[in-house]
Amino acid sequence: MPAFGPSLLFGLGEGAILPIVPLTARELGASVPIAALMVALIGIGSLFNNIPASMITIRWGERWAIVAAGVWSGLGMALCVGTSHLGLFALGCFMVGMSQSVYNLARQSYMTEAVPIEYRARALSTLGGVMRIGMFAGPFLAAGAVHVFGLSAAYVLGIVAVLGAAALGARIPDLEMPPVPHGQAAPASTTIASTLRDHRRVFLTLGIGVVLVSAVRASRQAVIPLWADHLMLAPSVASLVYGLAGAVDMLVFYPAGKVMDKKGRRWVAVPSMLIMGLAMLLMPLTTGTFTLLLAALAIGFGNGIGSGMIMTLGADHSPRHGRAHFLGVWRLMSDIGSSCGPALLSFLAGSLSLAAGIAVTGLIAFAAAGTLAYWIPRRPRG
Repeated sequence: MPAFGPSLLFGLGEGAILPIVPLTARELGASVPIAALMVALIGIGSLFNNIPASMITIRWGERWAIVAAGVWSGLGMALCVGTSHLGLFALGCFMVGMSQSVYNLARQSYMTEAVPIEYRARALSTLGGVMRIGMFAGPFLAAGAVHVFGLSAAYVLGIVAVLGAAALGARIPDLEMPPVPHGQAAPASTTIASTLRDHRRVFLTLGIGVVLVSAVRASRQAVIPLWADHLMLAPSVASLVYGLAGAVDMLVFYPAGKVMDKKGRRWVAVPSMLIMGLAMLLMPLTTGTFTLLLAALAIGFGNGIGSGMIMTLGADHSPRHGRAHFLGVWRLMSDIGSSCGPALLSFLAGSLSLAAGIAVTGLIAFAAAGTLAYWIPRRPRG
């Protein structure tokens, strides 16, 4: 419970407020583009705080970084619900994004150190899967609360959840670094610059694959509803298709982690991208609800078996000394991909067509599969 409970609650808290943020912004007088920007500020806050998050984790340790992230997220949500000024509301959204980066880095660093390597992929896949379960359940719980009490109830639910995550996080035991062997000097302190220098080969090879994977994953969230709208399906049908794809996504994380532990990382990483790429190439050929559902389920399955994949690859290549700095850069590359993927889809849809944008995203998935197949070691490091 102390290991996975905070992830469930943190995901639930964020899932509860995400659909409500643009609606609240509209109530505060924002235009539709500005309301969309409020949602984007959460991702921007995470993107810009990855490197500071590594410094916070090194300075305070993983346990207190997890606690601080929950408290900071709760303060951001409280600012969102307690203000009538759009600028302060934007600041609250940015704070929620900042807490994301601290929490995600600290939990990954903690589990990497605490779990034996033979169980690493299963542990990190479960960590990612539990977070997705929370993100999936959050909007449903928020919908009931909003129906009874109004929009502010979603933020109250989010605050309770993230503070609960902080309380559970405070119960995890502190990690103890192994003593320096007799006769060896203590390792020199690391910096971001030294981490980039010492691990540049990993960042410029496997790291590029991580950027491509993140771009495809982020784009999939827009691909399904946009193509459903293109087919002129009812919004309720589009939501059902998206929800079923999300359900498949949640169900396969543990078996995929077990395969990664038993067979190696590439046995899951490469098929994950190949399945998503093929499904996206076929999606522009769909003509109705049933064929769209098949493509969406394939995307959900491909993404689901890749749960925890980026975290596991980062953990495999991270050094024991200075791990937080390495994972901070690793997460920064992942967030860059997550930001660029939907932007590229938007550009291609506007300049060419939506079908072309989806097809190019599928080709990016194939490029990611090739990159991962070439650079992932045949067996986990360590």
